[in-house]
Amino acid sequence: MSAAAQAGTAPAARATRATTPETEPAVPLTPRWWFRPVPLARIAVFRVIAYLFIPIDVFVTTSWVRAHAEVPTDWYAPLLIGRLLHLPTPTHTVVLVVQWALVVAAVAAATGRAPRLLGLAVFLLYAEWMVIAMSYGKVDHDRIAFLVALALLPTIGRARFRDRRSSEAAGFAMAAVLVAVMLTYFLAAWAKIRFGGWDWPTGATIARAVVRRGSVFSDWTLDVPYLLPAVQWAMVFGELAAPLLLLVRTDRMRVGLVLFLLSFHVITFLGLGIVFLPHCIAILSIAPWERLRGVRRRITPAPAPTAATG
Repeated sequence: MSAAAQAGTAPAARATRATTPETEPAVPLTPRWWFRPVPLARIAVFRVIAYLFIPIDVFVTTSWVRAHAEVPTDWYAPLLIGRLLHLPTPTHTVVLVVQWALVVAAVAAATGRAPRLLGLAVFLLYAEWMVIAMSYGKVDHDRIAFLVALALLPTIGRARFRDRRSSEAAGFAMAAVLVAVMLTYFLAAWAKIRFGGWDWPTGATIARAVVRRGSVFSDWTLDVPYLLPAVQWAMVFGELAAPLLLLVRTDRMRVGLVLFLLSFHVITFLGLGIVFLPHCIAILSIAPWERLRGVRRRITPAPAPTAATG
């Protein structure tokens, strides 16, 4: 039977949708799971989001990094990677060159041109920007998944909004970002238990944060007995359950997961003024962007021709 005839039957179409490589079941962390193909149109959308976020990050989210250009270089205590690679000391000139080179490269990469060359440049410059940021006594944990995304986007190559193809390279990249997102949550719980013990959930960590940084959305929680300890227990167990994220498979599950994770960070921001924007951008890689109406209209294949009748 021809491919056109098979596509014309409803049962066959349903079977094809049920067993499409992007949605077929696979045991997490097995080769079949790591290289499950992902539509290139999804990469095209996420690439624009990730690269255009970088100027926002440089000038808004981490604008304080620019201030390191004005401090004595003696204060610079490079991270391990900075010591191993003998990265330059962030003098005034070095900081400004990295800042503007990163912004220009990111905007250029967002166009989709020279995805490997520009993508690699963005990753290296952003990694150096993070070394400059975190080598003065403060290391944030919300950058790992975003750095993984920037490292692997160049390995995919060209991806356009109207691209109908799926790619195992894209699948590996998005699987790696998902693992990094999962580990960010799981290792956060491990750190709480390691350094705070099982007394952390019964302590006053969130209460102290509300006292210091609370808002109208969170101040009332101080008057509700046992609420904040219950929230802390929920956080620990929720973060320990993060490996369940690896089971996401269908587009509906992906959308639900993205909305759930982003809602958690929105609530945290409204209550405590804390938001992990680079991590939230990495979370967006999970979404099936190829299903957006405008993108989907471009990538939907033309209907198969019907067989001629004699």
